[in-house]
Amino acid sequence: MSRWKALPTSLDERAQKLVIQLRWMKDRSGLSLLSLQSKTGYSRSSWERYLNGKALPPREALQALAHVSGVDATRILVLHEVAAEAWQSSPAPVVGAAVEPTVSEPRRIRHAVLIGTGTAVLVGALLVGLLVIAPWEDDSASGGSSKGSANAPSSAAAFVYHPGKTYPCPFERHKGQLYAGHSTARIKVLGQGSQGWDVVEVQCLLQHDGFDAGGVDGVYGANTTRAVKLLQKKAGLYTDGVVGKHTWQVLRK
Repeated sequence: MSRWKALPTSLDERAQKLVIQLRWMKDRSGLSLLSLQSKTGYSRSSWERYLNGKALPPREALQALAHVSGVDATRILVLHEVAAEAWQSSPAPVVGAAVEPTVSEPRRIRHAVLIGTGTAVLVGALLVGLLVIAPWEDDSASGGSSKGSANAPSSAAAFVYHPGKTYPCPFERHKGQLYAGHSTARIKVLGQGSQGWDVVEVQCLLQHDGFDAGGVDGVYGANTTRAVKLLQKKAGLYTDGVVGKHTWQVLRK
């Protein structure tokens, strides 16, 4: 039987995957929480919160844990990028929070009606807002990607890899951000083995910055990984060859 406590059921699945990986790395290291504190610079109480899904650990803590456990940090950092979004939208439950008093049935019904009405109004307002800003919204939140010019991306077209085919890069700037006409992604995590319009966009932006990705073909291979690492090194980022939020920010400059 595992000695680890069960994670809160309210914890998002993406955050759970990060914590499970953290626990595996901690077990692999064979270190106690007190030893982790001395070797990583993060307190024992902080590690207790990180390992039980009560707080999102910083990237630096993950890199330190990867170092002492003797594993590559790439996977845990990718999981961190994804879990960070989950933590922002569904923060972990606060331990010791006050319990809401029981509400009588008539009051409960009225409360539900008011919430339903308010939600409908809010959803309506959001839909109107989306119609206005959709062309410039980051499509990565829903897992899709935009194909088309930066000013007016067309409907997402299925990406099909054709050996030897390369794509043009019609660069444009919008509100200080650089776009190559294939995707408006700004936070989507991409790594070796990825393919699609988001990868085409990354390869175009790398090319614009003077880093050879081995062609603009939409396939994230060894050449693209090497180019991303060179960009990250120049920008002072962690050189894992994975495109995440911070690497996108550099590419879009």
